[in-house]
Amino acid sequence: MSQRITIDHRPAPALRHPEKAHRPDNPIQRKPSWIRVKAPNHPVYHETRALMRDAGLVTVCEEAACPNIGECWSQRHATMMIMGEICTRACAFCNVTTGLPKHLDEDEPRRVGEAVAKLGLKHVVITSVDRDDLEDGGAMHFARVIHAIRETSPQTTIEILTPDFLRKDGALEVVVAARPDVFNHNIETVPRLYPTIRPGARYYQSVRLLDGVKKLDPSIFTKSGLMLGLGEERMEVAQVMDDFRIADVDFLTLGQYLQPSAKHAAVEKFVTPDEFDGYAAAARSKGFLQVSASPLTRSSYHADSDFAKLQAARNSRLKESL
Repeated sequence: MSQRITIDHRPAPALRHPEKAHRPDNPIQRKPSWIRVKAPNHPVYHETRALMRDAGLVTVCEEAACPNIGECWSQRHATMMIMGEICTRACAFCNVTTGLPKHLDEDEPRRVGEAVAKLGLKHVVITSVDRDDLEDGGAMHFARVIHAIRETSPQTTIEILTPDFLRKDGALEVVVAARPDVFNHNIETVPRLYPTIRPGARYYQSVRLLDGVKKLDPSIFTKSGLMLGLGEERMEVAQVMDDFRIADVDFLTLGQYLQPSAKHAAVEKFVTPDEFDGYAAAARSKGFLQVSASPLTRSSYHADSDFAKLQAARNSRLKESL
Protein backbone atom coordinates (compact mmCIF):
# COMPACT_ATOMS: atom_id res chain seq x y z
CA MET A 1 0.00 0.00 0.00
CA SER A 2 1.37 3.41 -0.94
CA GLN A 3 1.86 6.16 1.60
CA ARG A 4 2.55 9.86 1.75
CA ILE A 5 6.25 10.44 2.39
CA THR A 6 8.97 13.03 2.10
CA ILE A 7 12.36 11.53 1.33
CA ASP A 8 15.31 13.59 2.55
CA HIS A 9 18.31 11.84 4.07
CA ARG A 10 20.43 14.89 4.75
CA PRO A 11 21.01 16.22 8.25
CA ALA A 12 18.56 19.10 8.63
CA PRO A 13 20.19 22.51 9.21
CA ALA A 14 18.83 24.81 11.89
CA LEU A 15 16.99 26.87 9.29
CA ARG A 16 17.10 25.65 5.70
CA HIS A 17 15.45 28.68 4.11
CA PRO A 18 16.19 31.77 6.21
CA GLU A 19 15.31 34.05 3.29
CA LYS A 20 11.74 32.69 3.43
CA ALA A 21 11.32 32.93 7.22
CA HIS A 22 9.43 36.23 7.05
CA ARG A 23 6.82 34.87 4.67
CA PRO A 24 3.37 33.88 5.92
CA ASP A 25 2.73 30.16 6.12
CA ASN A 26 0.97 28.43 3.24
CA PRO A 27 -0.64 25.29 4.64
CA ILE A 28 0.48 22.16 2.81
CA GLN A 29 -2.51 20.45 1.24
CA ARG A 30 -3.07 16.72 1.33
CA LYS A 31 -1.94 15.21 -1.94
CA PRO A 32 -4.52 13.44 -4.13
CA SER A 33 -4.36 9.70 -4.71
CA TRP A 34 -2.52 10.04 -8.01
CA ILE A 35 0.50 11.66 -6.29
CA ARG A 36 1.34 8.91 -3.82
CA VAL A 37 4.71 7.16 -3.94
CA LYS A 38 6.10 4.11 -2.20
CA ALA A 39 8.93 4.26 0.30
CA PRO A 40 12.20 3.14 -1.28
CA ASN A 41 13.38 -0.29 -0.14
CA HIS A 42 15.12 -1.80 -3.18
CA PRO A 43 18.72 -2.86 -2.45
CA VAL A 44 19.98 -1.02 -5.56
CA TYR A 45 18.51 2.20 -4.11
CA HIS A 46 20.80 1.85 -1.10
CA GLU A 47 23.77 0.97 -3.33
CA THR A 48 23.22 4.11 -5.39
CA ARG A 49 22.93 6.20 -2.26
CA ALA A 50 26.14 4.73 -0.86
CA LEU A 51 28.01 5.43 -4.08
CA MET A 52 26.95 9.08 -4.02
CA ARG A 53 28.08 9.37 -0.39
CA ASP A 54 31.42 7.64 -0.97
CA ALA A 55 32.16 9.93 -3.94
CA GLY A 56 31.16 13.04 -1.99
CA LEU A 57 28.61 13.99 -4.64
CA VAL A 58 25.39 15.99 -4.29
CA THR A 59 22.20 14.92 -6.07
CA VAL A 60 19.24 17.07 -6.97
CA CYS A 61 17.13 14.01 -6.19
CA GLU A 62 17.73 14.68 -2.50
CA GLU A 63 18.22 18.44 -2.53
CA ALA A 64 14.88 18.97 -4.27
CA ALA A 65 13.17 16.17 -2.32
CA CYS A 66 12.07 14.53 -5.58
CA PRO A 67 9.14 12.12 -5.19
CA ASN A 68 10.66 9.75 -7.77
CA ILE A 69 13.92 9.12 -5.92
CA GLY A 70 12.98 5.58 -4.89
CA GLU A 71 12.14 4.50 -8.42
CA CYS A 72 15.08 6.21 -10.09
CA TRP A 73 17.79 5.22 -7.62
CA SER A 74 16.56 1.63 -7.72
CA GLN A 75 17.45 1.72 -11.43
CA ARG A 76 20.83 3.40 -10.79
CA HIS A 77 19.54 6.69 -12.17
CA ALA A 78 20.66 9.73 -10.19
CA THR A 79 20.83 13.36 -11.29
CA MET A 80 24.10 14.77 -10.02
CA MET A 81 24.13 18.39 -8.87
CA ILE A 82 27.48 20.08 -9.30
CA MET A 83 29.01 23.25 -7.82
CA GLY A 84 27.71 22.63 -4.32
CA GLU A 85 24.33 22.51 -2.65
CA ILE A 86 23.89 26.24 -1.93
CA CYS A 87 22.15 28.39 -4.54
CA THR A 88 22.44 32.15 -5.02
CA ARG A 89 18.76 32.42 -6.00
CA ALA A 90 15.70 32.19 -3.74
CA CYS A 91 12.93 30.87 -5.98
CA ALA A 92 9.60 30.48 -4.20
CA PHE A 93 9.14 26.88 -5.35
CA CYS A 94 12.61 25.46 -4.73
CA ASN A 95 13.81 23.31 -1.83
CA VAL A 96 17.53 23.90 -2.48
CA THR A 97 19.26 25.96 0.21
CA THR A 98 19.84 29.64 -0.57
CA GLY A 99 22.97 31.47 0.57
CA LEU A 100 26.59 32.22 -0.25
CA PRO A 101 28.10 29.17 -2.00
CA LYS A 102 31.50 27.74 -1.19
CA HIS A 103 34.48 27.79 -3.56
CA LEU A 104 34.27 25.43 -6.51
CA ASP A 105 35.61 21.94 -5.88
CA GLU A 106 38.20 21.51 -8.63
CA ASP A 107 38.23 17.73 -8.11
CA GLU A 108 34.48 17.38 -8.62
CA PRO A 109 34.61 16.71 -12.39
CA ARG A 110 36.91 13.71 -11.83
CA ARG A 111 34.63 12.28 -9.14
CA VAL A 112 31.55 12.72 -11.31
CA GLY A 113 33.28 10.95 -14.18
CA GLU A 114 34.26 8.05 -11.94
CA ALA A 115 30.75 7.77 -10.46
CA VAL A 116 29.17 7.63 -13.93
CA ALA A 117 31.56 4.82 -14.87
CA LYS A 118 30.87 2.86 -11.64
CA LEU A 119 27.12 3.14 -12.16
CA GLY A 120 27.52 2.01 -15.76
CA LEU A 121 25.16 4.70 -17.00
CA LYS A 122 24.08 4.80 -20.62
CA HIS A 123 22.69 8.31 -20.07
CA VAL A 124 23.50 10.77 -17.30
CA VAL A 125 21.90 14.04 -16.19
CA ILE A 126 24.07 16.78 -14.66
CA THR A 127 22.50 19.85 -13.08
CA SER A 128 23.68 22.61 -10.76
CA VAL A 129 22.68 25.35 -8.40
CA ASP A 130 22.68 28.91 -9.70
CA ARG A 131 26.12 30.44 -9.20
CA ASP A 132 25.62 34.16 -9.78
CA ASP A 133 28.75 34.68 -7.68
CA LEU A 134 30.99 33.23 -10.42
CA GLU A 135 32.15 35.32 -13.35
CA ASP A 136 30.98 32.71 -15.87
CA GLY A 137 28.11 31.34 -13.78
CA GLY A 138 29.90 27.99 -13.63
CA ALA A 139 30.00 27.42 -17.39
CA MET A 140 33.61 26.21 -17.44
CA HIS A 141 32.89 23.82 -14.56
CA PHE A 142 30.03 22.32 -16.59
CA ALA A 143 32.41 21.91 -19.52
CA ARG A 144 35.01 20.19 -17.33
CA VAL A 145 32.41 17.75 -15.99
CA ILE A 146 31.28 16.92 -19.53
CA HIS A 147 34.87 16.29 -20.61
CA ALA A 148 35.53 14.09 -17.54
CA ILE A 149 32.50 11.92 -18.32
CA ARG A 150 33.61 11.59 -21.95
CA GLU A 151 37.00 10.31 -20.73
CA THR A 152 35.65 7.65 -18.35
CA SER A 153 32.47 6.70 -20.23
CA PRO A 154 32.76 7.62 -23.93
CA GLN A 155 29.55 5.76 -24.82
CA THR A 156 27.45 7.55 -22.21
CA THR A 157 25.15 10.26 -23.51
CA ILE A 158 25.15 13.45 -21.45
CA GLU A 159 22.22 15.66 -20.56
CA ILE A 160 22.81 18.92 -18.71
CA LEU A 161 20.26 21.01 -16.84
CA THR A 162 21.78 24.47 -16.50
CA PRO A 163 21.03 27.80 -14.83
CA ASP A 164 20.06 30.72 -17.05
CA PHE A 165 23.55 32.31 -17.08
CA LEU A 166 21.87 35.69 -16.64
CA ARG A 167 24.34 38.51 -17.42
CA LYS A 168 27.17 35.98 -18.00
CA ASP A 169 28.45 36.89 -21.45
CA GLY A 170 30.12 34.02 -23.26
CA ALA A 171 28.98 31.36 -20.76
CA LEU A 172 26.57 29.64 -23.13
CA GLU A 173 29.24 29.35 -25.80
CA VAL A 174 31.58 27.58 -23.36
CA VAL A 175 28.97 24.97 -22.41
CA VAL A 176 27.78 24.35 -25.97
CA ALA A 177 31.39 23.91 -27.15
CA ALA A 178 31.68 20.96 -24.73
CA ARG A 179 28.92 19.32 -26.80
CA PRO A 180 26.43 17.77 -24.40
CA ASP A 181 23.86 15.57 -26.12
CA VAL A 182 20.91 17.35 -24.46
CA PHE A 183 20.84 20.93 -23.19
CA ASN A 184 18.01 21.41 -20.71
CA HIS A 185 17.03 24.65 -19.05
CA ASN A 186 13.69 24.87 -17.28
CA ILE A 187 11.36 27.84 -17.74
CA GLU A 188 9.50 26.60 -14.62
CA THR A 189 6.36 28.75 -14.94
CA VAL A 190 4.53 31.26 -17.11
CA PRO A 191 5.85 34.85 -17.49
CA ARG A 192 3.10 36.42 -15.36
CA LEU A 193 4.20 34.45 -12.30
CA TYR A 194 7.93 35.17 -12.53
CA PRO A 195 7.91 38.13 -10.09
CA THR A 196 6.59 35.93 -7.28
CA ILE A 197 7.75 32.43 -8.23
CA ARG A 198 11.10 33.02 -9.94
CA PRO A 199 12.02 36.61 -9.03
CA GLY A 200 15.75 36.32 -9.70
CA ALA A 201 15.22 35.13 -13.28
CA ARG A 202 13.92 36.65 -16.50
CA TYR A 203 11.55 34.68 -18.71
CA TYR A 204 12.87 35.92 -22.03
CA GLN A 205 16.48 35.34 -20.96
CA SER A 206 15.58 31.68 -20.49
CA VAL A 207 13.89 31.48 -23.89
CA ARG A 208 16.88 33.22 -25.53
CA LEU A 209 19.24 30.75 -23.85
CA LEU A 210 17.45 27.79 -25.42
CA ASP A 211 17.28 29.55 -28.76
CA GLY A 212 20.99 30.32 -28.52
CA VAL A 213 21.89 26.65 -28.10
CA LYS A 214 20.23 25.81 -31.43
CA LYS A 215 21.90 28.74 -33.18
CA LEU A 216 25.32 27.62 -31.92
CA ASP A 217 24.87 23.89 -32.53
CA PRO A 218 21.61 22.63 -34.10
CA SER A 219 22.62 19.00 -33.46
CA ILE A 220 22.21 19.37 -29.69
CA PHE A 221 18.75 18.45 -28.42
CA THR A 222 17.12 21.17 -26.34
CA LYS A 223 14.67 20.59 -23.53
CA SER A 224 12.65 22.63 -21.06
CA GLY A 225 9.90 22.16 -18.56
CA LEU A 226 7.18 23.79 -16.50
CA MET A 227 5.58 23.06 -13.14
CA LEU A 228 1.81 23.22 -13.18
CA GLY A 229 -0.45 24.07 -10.28
CA LEU A 230 1.06 27.46 -9.39
CA GLY A 231 -1.89 29.47 -10.66
CA GLU A 232 -1.12 29.49 -14.38
CA GLU A 233 -3.92 29.65 -16.95
CA ARG A 234 -4.21 27.12 -19.76
CA MET A 235 -3.74 29.75 -22.47
CA GLU A 236 -0.58 30.98 -20.73
CA VAL A 237 0.87 27.48 -20.89
CA ALA A 238 -0.05 27.32 -24.57
CA GLN A 239 1.81 30.60 -25.16
CA VAL A 240 4.93 29.21 -23.48
CA MET A 241 4.70 26.18 -25.76
CA ASP A 242 4.57 28.51 -28.77
CA ASP A 243 7.60 30.45 -27.50
CA PHE A 244 9.44 27.16 -27.15
CA ARG A 245 8.64 26.13 -30.68
CA ILE A 246 9.86 29.48 -32.02
CA ALA A 247 13.11 28.70 -30.18
CA ASP A 248 13.08 25.19 -31.72
CA VAL A 249 12.94 23.40 -28.36
CA ASP A 250 12.76 19.65 -28.97
CA PHE A 251 11.50 18.24 -25.69
CA LEU A 252 8.86 19.57 -23.28
CA THR A 253 8.26 18.27 -19.74
CA LEU A 254 5.23 19.17 -17.61
CA GLY A 255 4.82 18.09 -13.99
CA GLN A 256 2.85 18.95 -10.86
CA TYR A 257 4.36 21.49 -8.47
CA LEU A 258 4.63 20.07 -4.96
CA GLN A 259 5.12 22.46 -2.06
CA PRO A 260 8.32 21.67 -0.07
CA SER A 261 7.34 23.55 3.10
CA ALA A 262 4.84 26.01 4.55
CA LYS A 263 7.18 28.87 3.60
CA HIS A 264 7.17 27.99 -0.09
CA ALA A 265 4.64 29.02 -2.73
CA ALA A 266 1.27 27.39 -2.24
CA VAL A 267 -0.16 24.76 -4.55
CA GLU A 268 -3.03 26.53 -6.24
CA LYS A 269 -4.30 23.39 -7.96
CA PHE A 270 -3.58 19.69 -8.26
CA VAL A 271 -3.78 19.15 -12.00
CA THR A 272 -5.48 15.84 -12.85
CA PRO A 273 -3.90 13.14 -15.03
CA ASP A 274 -6.57 13.79 -17.66
CA GLU A 275 -5.63 17.46 -17.76
CA PHE A 276 -1.97 16.52 -18.18
CA ASP A 277 -2.99 14.31 -21.10
CA GLY A 278 -4.71 17.31 -22.65
CA TYR A 279 -1.60 19.45 -22.29
CA ALA A 280 0.49 16.66 -23.81
CA ALA A 281 -1.82 16.39 -26.82
CA ALA A 282 -1.65 20.14 -27.36
CA ALA A 283 2.14 20.08 -27.15
CA ARG A 284 2.47 17.25 -29.65
CA SER A 285 0.22 19.11 -32.07
CA LYS A 286 2.67 22.02 -31.95
CA GLY A 287 5.54 19.86 -33.19
CA PHE A 288 7.72 18.94 -30.22
CA LEU A 289 9.82 15.85 -30.88
CA GLN A 290 9.12 14.53 -27.40
CA VAL A 291 6.62 15.39 -24.66
CA SER A 292 6.46 14.05 -21.11
CA ALA A 293 3.48 15.26 -19.08
CA SER A 294 2.17 13.72 -15.88
CA PRO A 295 1.79 14.71 -12.22
CA LEU A 296 5.11 13.07 -11.27
CA THR A 297 7.09 14.09 -14.35
CA ARG A 298 10.35 15.83 -13.48
CA SER A 299 13.13 17.11 -15.74
CA SER A 300 15.29 14.00 -15.48
CA TYR A 301 12.54 11.43 -14.88
CA HIS A 302 13.06 8.55 -17.36
CA ALA A 303 15.69 10.69 -19.08
CA ASP A 304 17.54 7.68 -20.47
CA SER A 305 14.56 6.13 -22.26
CA ASP A 306 13.31 9.57 -23.30
CA PHE A 307 16.66 10.27 -24.98
CA ALA A 308 16.25 7.16 -27.12
CA LYS A 309 12.77 8.36 -28.09
CA LEU A 310 14.20 11.77 -28.97
CA GLN A 311 16.73 10.23 -31.32
CA ALA A 312 14.09 8.04 -32.94
CA ALA A 313 11.72 10.98 -33.40
CA ARG A 314 14.44 13.10 -35.03
CA ASN A 315 15.42 10.28 -37.37
CA SER A 316 11.80 9.71 -38.32
CA ARG A 317 11.27 13.39 -39.06
CA LEU A 318 14.44 13.54 -41.15
CA LYS A 319 13.23 10.58 -43.23
CA GLU A 320 9.88 12.25 -43.75
CA SER A 321 11.59 15.39 -45.04
CA LEU A 322 13.58 13.50 -47.70
